[in-house]
Formats: sequence, C-alpha cells, structure tokens
Amino acid sequence: MARKDDLGRLGEEHAARYLTDAGYTLLARNWRCEQGEIDLIVEQDGEVAFVEVKTRSGIGFGHPFEAITVVKLARLRRLAAAWCEQADAWPERIRIDAIAVILAPGAVPVIEHLPGVF
Repeated sequence: MARKDDLGRLGEEHAARYLTDAGYTLLARNWRCEQGEIDLIVEQDGEVAFVEVKTRSGIGFGHPFEAITVVKLARLRRLAAAWCEQADAWPERIRIDAIAVILAPGAVPVIEHLPGVF
C-alpha cells in the first residue's frame, strides 16, 4: 500500500506543478473535513477549481479517469460546498476538475487535465 500512496503523492506533486505552471494559484493541498478530502484547490481569474488527481503507473488496469465515478463526483461537489462555507469569501465561480497522471517507469510523466467535469 505504501507504494500506491507514494505514487499518488508523486502524481499530486506533478499535477500541482502542472497547474501552477499554467498560471493557477495553489490554495490548498489535501484539504480535509469530516466528509473527505480534496486533492488540490486552485484559483485562476476569480474561478476556484477543486481538483481530483488520479495517478497510475500505466493503463493496464484502465485509464486514471475511469476511477472517477459519479459517486466520487457527487462527494467532490459536497466537499467543494464545505470548503466554500468555511472560506473567507464565497468564490465568484467554482468548478470541479480532473487530472490524470501516468507515471510509467523510465518515461516522461503524462498529464491530462479536464476542466469543469462537474
């Protein structure tokens, strides 16, 4: 399990770097409340994105996006509302994004970003 957790953390690091390089401001990493956790929370041009990051070492067991179910998206929506309720000011616009990171051994990381999946 530790290897899987390490892979997930490394994927989140790549995703955070990808987003900041694209001009996003990182607001939070691994934000938690009673209902669960949001991997990354970023902001750009007044819009806050709640980002689910899925990392795999390959696609032998399916693409990382396949692990983001309707149930997971509904939970992310509830988590986003919980974050907004505790924030100093409610953001003008919010969305939920998904990022897939494929970290195949010896290969350059492949990162796919789907803004506004929900």
